[in-house]
Amino acid sequence: MYRLRHMPNPAVSSFSGRDGVRLAYRETGAGRPLILLHGFTGDATLWLLNGQAEAIAATGHRVIMPDFRGHGRSDKPHDAASCPPDVLADDGFALVEHLGLSEYDLGGYSLGARIVVRMLVRGAAPGRAVVAGQGLRQVLGSGGGADASLRPVLTGWGTFEPGSPEERQERWLRSGGADPVALLRVLDSLVATPAESLARITVPTLVAVGADDSGAASSAGQLVAALAHATGVVVPGDHWTAAGSPELVTAIVDFLAGQR
Repeated sequence: MYRLRHMPNPAVSSFSGRDGVRLAYRETGAGRPLILLHGFTGDATLWLLNGQAEAIAATGHRVIMPDFRGHGRSDKPHDAASCPPDVLADDGFALVEHLGLSEYDLGGYSLGARIVVRMLVRGAAPGRAVVAGQGLRQVLGSGGGADASLRPVLTGWGTFEPGSPEERQERWLRSGGADPVALLRVLDSLVATPAESLARITVPTLVAVGADDSGAASSAGQLVAALAHATGVVVPGDHWTAAGSPELVTAIVDFLAGQR
């Protein structure tokens, strides 16, 4: 198992989405490229706070971590036209094109995992893929994701009773610099993936969930079954803590090593 430790954040670079929106990314390490996508309301530091990216890079990977539009150091546009359907997948393709990648791996956690699936069904061809923190229900868009839990908070921003659950959640989002309008635009852009599309994915895929992730763990096995070449693994933690677990890093590294 890999011992994780916090490392200094890599420098922020930028590229343009296909519509010209400025998007940020960071990278660390050298070797086979691995793009890692973060979850809703987060940013690339998801993979840095507990040293996960450094641990993966140490095994011979160039780890590339973008910030979604509306998140982190990327632009946060408010107009609806800036977030058409599936725009986050478009941005993923734009990053691959910007870096000139022909051989790479692709992974994501929570919302990032859904975008990995969207890229796969739209023709992305990584050597291997990691879908973490999501089950079949979330990928199908049938509930249990950020739309259900966070949309009411973002919609009612600034109106909640002090001390209420919604106000506490808003306060937490504010502490991370969340822009509620930009995040709502991102939610509106999300596209569900039908089961028949999942069956056509041929890329070997690791489906990883936390043992106590009440939203994703219940249908993670169904997601493994829906994919033609998938492996499932359960790691310690809930939806928030599993992303930073050494066991998730070990599972990712071991899975990626299978291509060598």
